[in-house]
Amino acid sequence: MPEPKPVNIEAMVLAANKSFYRAFSAGDAAAMNEVWAKRAPVTCLHPASPVLVGRELVIESWKRILRETPSFELRCDQPVVNVMGEFAIVTCYEANGKQPAHLAATNIFILEEGRWRMVHHHAGPLSTPIPPAIAPRFVN
Repeated sequence: MPEPKPVNIEAMVLAANKSFYRAFSAGDAAAMNEVWAKRAPVTCLHPASPVLVGRELVIESWKRILRETPSFELRCDQPVVNVMGEFAIVTCYEANGKQPAHLAATNIFILEEGRWRMVHHHAGPLSTPIPPAIAPRFVN
């Protein structure tokens, strides 16, 4: 009988994080909806915005952003994963296409029904952009 393969939890969290950036870059509101937790409380802090509390407000904000923002690639650079049981935190830098990273982000995930789902996203501006050569690209 073959031994079960070990589960790479960090890879699973990074895959969930990647799903968030793919949904954003594709302008896909349905995919963005699937990224977020269904049962756990969620919050979001967009740059220059008040804190949004509750799934309905968070999802509505993403629908509006994805509808009103011209499509562009939102890149995730230097993601770092910290797993604590059924919670995981990903910190990273965000950038548009080939531009230097101009935002720092924190994405928090919970293991919900066997899937890592986002419960919090916070992005804020950096005082100095980080060029892509210094911030290696996280391949989507």
